Amino acid sequence: MTAARPRGFLTLADIAASDWPAVWDRCAQLEDDRKSGKLATTLAGKTIALVFEKASTRTRVSFEVAAYELGGNSVLITSEGSQIARGEPAEDTARVLSSYCHAIVIRTFGQERVATFAKAASVPVVNGLSDQHHPCQVATDLYTVRQHFGRIDGLRYAWIGDGNNMAQSWLEAAGMFGLDLVLACPEGFAPDPQLVKAARTAQQQLGKGSIELTTDPAAAAAGAHVMSTDVWASMGQESEAARRRIAFKDFRIDGALVDRGDGKAIVLHCLPAHRGEEITGDVLDGPRSLAWVQAANRLHIAKAVLERVFQ
Repeated sequence: MTAARPRGFLTLADIAASDWPAVWDRCAQLEDDRKSGKLATTLAGKTIALVFEKASTRTRVSFEVAAYELGGNSVLITSEGSQIARGEPAEDTARVLSSYCHAIVIRTFGQERVATFAKAASVPVVNGLSDQHHPCQVATDLYTVRQHFGRIDGLRYAWIGDGNNMAQSWLEAAGMFGLDLVLACPEGFAPDPQLVKAARTAQQQLGKGSIELTTDPAAAAAGAHVMSTDVWASMGQESEAARRRIAFKDFRIDGALVDRGDGKAIVLHCLPAHRGEEITGDVLDGPRSLAWVQAANRLHIAKAVLERVFQ
């Protein structure tokens, strides 16, 4: 008899839409408990392997601190400091780490590598970022929106910039929760059409929500309650940076764009930010920005996700 696969978190949909309110409620509880000095012990005796093939600040630190504050431990594995750099197959690494650790968080390039780890591992695998998806970040963004507005529905969401992993996880969220999402991307930089199609199909089944693609940032921002963006060139795209600066020059969240949104619109950025490129400094550091709240909330999401995969 084949053993059941361990619960993992490879994309946002690996936690059902109906379960997310409870996860976010748990985030709020964990946040309140941390402020009062009350820490949980739900990961006592557990060690989390952090396989980071891409550089990281928020993902690495949030999961390291999450493991520690839940009573567990973490071990960082980078490509350069392990046999990964010498070409050890992902399956072999996943099997070995499964024999030492109780879960694996992987931050890597293609989503297929995340899937390979998950298939070979006998412990839960969490996607800390891939080129196609960034579920921990969008889960955090939705939690941040819920904190601020008291809800995630009935709002207009605008994505300004590259149709990258963040945009694609926002698409997945729009399909799962029936959100009204507009993505403004330069010609040739739209999200994966198959993911757009899947999200629209999910919305049709729900009977609510809308997804619009445009090349006009002003149109996307009009009436928006939530505006989000990311760097123009993600990790692994450094050689394209100059070309992308030209293509994306009009896709910047500045004060004028924010003014086109709802009067109480908020601005999100997953960080790191390049002030003067995808967002101006006065917006990022201004009163409409919740970027720093987002960053802090990564810790609470990391804790809640780790608890979830062990349930």
